[in-house]
Amino acid sequence: MRRKIVVGNWKMNGSLASNESLLKALTEKILQTIPVDIVVCAPYPYLSQTQSYLKNSPIRWGAQNVAKFESGAFTGEVSVSMLKEFGVSYVIIGHSERSTAYCESDENIATKFMMVKKAGMTPILCVGETLIEREAGIMEKVVSKQLDTIIEMYGEEIFDGAVIAYEPVWAIGTDLAASPEQAQAMHQFIREKLSSNTKVVKSLKIIYGGSVNPQNALQLFSMPDVDGGLVGRASLNASDFESICHSAEI
Repeated sequence: MRRKIVVGNWKMNGSLASNESLLKALTEKILQTIPVDIVVCAPYPYLSQTQSYLKNSPIRWGAQNVAKFESGAFTGEVSVSMLKEFGVSYVIIGHSERSTAYCESDENIATKFMMVKKAGMTPILCVGETLIEREAGIMEKVVSKQLDTIIEMYGEEIFDGAVIAYEPVWAIGTDLAASPEQAQAMHQFIREKLSSNTKVVKSLKIIYGGSVNPQNALQLFSMPDVDGGLVGRASLNASDFESICHSAEI
């Protein structure tokens, strides 16, 4: 059975003071023995603080984005080597809030995915459709295209050990999560699409994101192809995040 993973995405939230309270609470609430992989993805300026509080806990930490270049004259960008210096082991790639606001192409996202893999970290690739695309019945075509760009550039084997987060754009931050059945259908589609590579099948985790909360987490995580969750707003509340993590103990 695949070990589940719960990833907290703080987005552009936090301060030194509020982070300290949250991180202390998480390390007190989440026990070393929990059989779930847990990750906190903090904003760049707080990675050092996050590392200092989580380094002796079962919780790993990650970043919310990364540059597609190793170094150079790219003002405001952060490279994979910089992230590694702060113990980062996971990186969110292609979140719709970024790809929409900053017009990221599928090719850019694919390059970032490769850079993270090459650096020995785990990419968390976000894929998903808009409400218009779901209502048109082309959600699988949309997600397939997002995956195909990476496959065409680097081959299917690059998904070995990676995490794919299915995040329907219409559900993010809306309090309107996909139903467990909708999530399962897309997760199954993604898994079957990548099923020709035995190594990928065994190591790939596919998680659900989009208004995950303590009330719906258990039902979502109970679906056979849902390997955990990418949690936004609820990850800023220690009790809510702890509850979601325990929902993955199934």
